[in-house]
Amino acid sequence: MVKRLIIAIILLGAIVGGIVWFNMFRASMIAQYFATMTPPAQPVAVEEAAPVTWVSGIDAIGTALSAQGVDLAVQAGGLVRQVQFDANDAVAEGQTLVQIDERIEQADLAAARASLELAEAELARNRTLQERGISTATTLESAEAQQKNALAQVARLTAVLEQKELLAPFAGVIGIPQVEEGQYVTPGTVFATLQNLDAMRVDFAVPEQQIARVAPGTSVTASTEVGDLSFTGQIIAIEPRVDPGSRLVTVRAEIKDTNGALYPGQFLRVRVELPAEEGVLAVPQTAISSNLYGDSVFVVRDGEDDTMTVEQVFVQVGRRSGGRAEITEGVAAGDRIVTAGQNRLTSGGPVTIDNSVAPAAALGE
Repeated sequence: MVKRLIIAIILLGAIVGGIVWFNMFRASMIAQYFATMTPPAQPVAVEEAAPVTWVSGIDAIGTALSAQGVDLAVQAGGLVRQVQFDANDAVAEGQTLVQIDERIEQADLAAARASLELAEAELARNRTLQERGISTATTLESAEAQQKNALAQVARLTAVLEQKELLAPFAGVIGIPQVEEGQYVTPGTVFATLQNLDAMRVDFAVPEQQIARVAPGTSVTASTEVGDLSFTGQIIAIEPRVDPGSRLVTVRAEIKDTNGALYPGQFLRVRVELPAEEGVLAVPQTAISSNLYGDSVFVVRDGEDDTMTVEQVFVQVGRRSGGRAEITEGVAAGDRIVTAGQNRLTSGGPVTIDNSVAPAAALGE
C-alpha cells in the first residue's frame, strides 16, 4: 500500500514538473521570437520644418450695428392722425413719418399770433406816442413786455406743434410701424425703428492679453454665418476699460461696401488682421500630439542601412493660426516632421515616407 502511494506521488510530480517545464519553455521561445522580430515600417506623411511668413490674427465674435440707427419715439402724446410710411420704406432726412392730432394746438397758435399782432401794434403805437412826448415810459415798458410775452407764446406753441409732427432725423430704411391711425399714444411710445444700412459697424470683444496688438486703423474682416458674405473694414474705436466680469475689451470697427446686405444685430465672425512676421517656424497642427506630459511631435531620423526611424520630441507651441502652429522650442529648421500616421508610431520605430496617407488638411490644401 505504501509502495503504491509512493509510486503515485512520483508519477504526479513528474506530470506536474513536465507541465511547468513545458510552459516555461514555451514562454521562453515566444519571448525569443518577439525579441528577434523586426516590426514592419509604418508609412507616414512628413513635412520639412522651415521658416515661413507668419500671418496671424485675432478671431472674435461680433454683432453688426448701423452707424446711424435709432428707435423712433413719440415726443408728445395724443391721437395718431396719420402714419405716412410703410415697412421697409427708404425715407429721406426730414420726411414726415407720423402726425399726431394737432388741431387744438393749431387753434391756440392762431390765437397766440393774433395776440402777438395786437401786442406789436400796441407797442408801435406807444413808441410813437413816446416820441411825441404823450406816452409815459411805464406805458411803453408794459407794451414791450406784452409783446415779448405774446412772442414767447407763439414760440412755445410752435414747438408743441413740431413735437406733434414726427420727422425722420436722417435718411435710412424704416421698419414695421408700431402704431396705427386712431391710436392714442403717450410720450415715449416707440413707433418704428430707423436704420441707415449704407454705413455699418461691428462691435466685438478681444481678451485683455491681446489689447496691445490692436489699434485704430487696424484692418479687420467680418463674415456672416448665413449667405457666406465677407466684408472688410478697420477699427475705429477701442473701449478704454476692461470688463471686470469677462476680462474682455470692446472694440468697434467700421465695415465697408455692405450694399445693404448686412442688418443691425446680425451675428458676425471677426478676424483682426495683424502684421506679417518673417522667419517663424511653424508646422501643421495635425503633427502635434498632446498628453499630460506636454506637446510633442515625431521627427524622422536616418538610421542604418538606409532605414528611417522616428523620435518623439517634446516641443513648445506658440501661436496657432490657419491650421498651423508656431514651434518656439524643440524643432529645428530642416527636421522632417510627421504630419499623418503618428497614431501607430513609437519612438525608435521604423518608418517609410508616404505622403499619400496625409489628409488634405495636413498638407495645407
